[in-house]
Amino acid sequence: MNGTTTFDLPIGGMTCASCAGRVERALGKVPGVQRVSVNLANERAHIEVLGQMDPAVLIAAVDKAGYSASLPQSETKTEADQAQRLHHERWALLLAIVLALPLVLPMLAQPFGLHWMLPAWVQFALATPVQFIFGARFYIAAWKAVRAGAGNMDLLVAIGTSAGYGLSLYEWLTAPAGSMPHLYFEASAVVIALVLLGKYLESRAKRQTASAIRALEALRPEHAIRVVDGREEDVAISALKLGDQVLVKPGERFPVDGEVVDGQSHADEALISGESLPVPKQPGDKVTGGAINGEGRLLVRTVALGAESVLARIIRLVEDAQAAKAPIQKLVDKVSQVFVPTVLVLALLTLLGWWLYGASLEIAIINAVAVLVIACPCALGLATPTAIMAGTGVAARHGILIKDAEALERAHAVSAVVFDKTGTLTSGTPKIAHLAAVDGNEPLLLQQAGALQRGSEHPLAKAVLDACREQGLNVADVSASQSLTGRGIAGTLDGRPLALGNRRLLEDNGLDAGALSPSAKAWEAEGRTLSWLIEQGAQPRVLGLFAFGDTLKPGALEAVAQLKARHISSHLLTGDNRGSARVVAEALGIDDVHAEVLPADKAATVAELKKTGVVAMVGDGINDAPALAAADIGIAMGGGTDVAMHAAGITLMRGDPRLVPAALEISRKTYAKIRQNLFWAFVYNLIGIPLAAFGLLNPVLAGAAMALSSVSVVSNALLLKTWKPKDLEDPHP
Repeated sequence: MNGTTTFDLPIGGMTCASCAGRVERALGKVPGVQRVSVNLANERAHIEVLGQMDPAVLIAAVDKAGYSASLPQSETKTEADQAQRLHHERWALLLAIVLALPLVLPMLAQPFGLHWMLPAWVQFALATPVQFIFGARFYIAAWKAVRAGAGNMDLLVAIGTSAGYGLSLYEWLTAPAGSMPHLYFEASAVVIALVLLGKYLESRAKRQTASAIRALEALRPEHAIRVVDGREEDVAISALKLGDQVLVKPGERFPVDGEVVDGQSHADEALISGESLPVPKQPGDKVTGGAINGEGRLLVRTVALGAESVLARIIRLVEDAQAAKAPIQKLVDKVSQVFVPTVLVLALLTLLGWWLYGASLEIAIINAVAVLVIACPCALGLATPTAIMAGTGVAARHGILIKDAEALERAHAVSAVVFDKTGTLTSGTPKIAHLAAVDGNEPLLLQQAGALQRGSEHPLAKAVLDACREQGLNVADVSASQSLTGRGIAGTLDGRPLALGNRRLLEDNGLDAGALSPSAKAWEAEGRTLSWLIEQGAQPRVLGLFAFGDTLKPGALEAVAQLKARHISSHLLTGDNRGSARVVAEALGIDDVHAEVLPADKAATVAELKKTGVVAMVGDGINDAPALAAADIGIAMGGGTDVAMHAAGITLMRGDPRLVPAALEISRKTYAKIRQNLFWAFVYNLIGIPLAAFGLLNPVLAGAAMALSSVSVVSNALLLKTWKPKDLEDPHP
């Protein structure tokens, strides 16, 4: 039986969801192709074929459909190509605006009695490059749509601008010598410039989306130290095989998923599993590629490589989650498919109707073109960009970055918010949650523990020393300090042999919890990490107990309460243990808790919640990236990883949980403005087209109506600048 072969081909020329659909259909018709998925976000086609196939066959099928395909290139070259393309789009937009401004300024000045109208040949010279050089992409895309029997916004732009441009040529060429005809070059040029603005914003958003994958890829080291027969050699990750042993030094990232063979250390897995505390590692323990090794040297046996590693699976989950099409895009495509042919039919009926009515052919043409001019999507080009720019601008001033249009369109309907725990609702760094001294002298207990931990870089040691500093306690020096591997640390203070460590230290000294047993059990049930301070010597005894854990962020309780007041339910989703998750949930009044959840399961849990409503996911780590991308709205907390921020549609610049309800509010208001703008954009068409068809609206008034619709849209969008978050203290970053 032949197996399957997969191809990932970069696709060029796609502008909308319907383009992705046409590429999928073209590739699906190739014999031997079993499954096709075209991701518009990263502009790639993932193809599964039965047996072997020459990729040239697939590339030819894409070319035949009117698009381009190529073999995959390196990440560096892909990034360079995308940056170059964005650079070209930016210059095309700027030049189009520069050429269109002299055309539109006289039209805007005319109502004030200022007659700055440019000569016809100057208008022609300015409008022609905009129409046929910068607007060429719309003609190409429109032709593809027509050939595929579909209508889209590109077709609407091409028809509307061509009508305005064509009418201007007609009026200019037929005007008596010495007279100034009515020209509509400015309408065609401005529409092109505005739509180019929308396309540029779209390209920039795509590039930002794709950068999530690049940020994930960057976590994997390119090289590893392979150990063969006691000899160390630096090799590329691609050269490793299953079973190879690699050496990981302190502070380095684990290059592979593996199992510890030799050595003891701690691993910072916060970005992978959500576990806030460093995890002890000793022979037999599993390690995950991308996690950071702590203080010890570890020899690791490779158990997973390439596509099977945890990090690679997270990357695939993010890619799959980002492949979803925006619902509003489908709606716009459907409207365009109906709107375009309807306007064409109405323009034709207008032409025939007036000609049969007895009007001259010139009058009939002018009225027909008036129908096309009033249908020009001038305000449509402004509707979304102006609302997004105004909404995102005011949000940014309050520390909220909105960079995903899908977040805007879905925010108004959010019914559930899913919070990660570590780094989102909690500080993400261990602190002393509880301590108990056998003799009741807690400051002395803290001083003794601080003396043992002095100079240590361990996160738990930092928590002890921070607590000493906060209480103004002096920390003395200890003598004969030594590390107790896998147990803790020991030293002599004022002639007393002391040791601080885990339960194994307690057992090794033949001690039990004694009077501290109830506290130990209760704190362990909360998911706390316990450390015992004991006095060694002839008669060992327990001096006290420390419980380490995460602490709630300021504002976490208020954030959950604000969401509840807006009838939005809160859920806790974490890779941390059940005890600590339960404590946090109870403190915040969250009823729905999912603990000890792996990254893959986080996305699945979010997907399950999406069946009953619109879900927003709030997180900060790599482990949250699939869930952020899978949710209807992803919200990344400031101070989190680049991956989380790229996978999310909304980024909060500060780690204040109260920004979550504020972000949902401004997103909802911005989306409401987009809907209002689209209404204003269309209402002029709905009123203007019948007036134009009956000869009550000449092209000059049609152009003025479209200009007025643009003013209405911009003015409405600017109202967003007055927004301020209501329930947030010190809203400015």
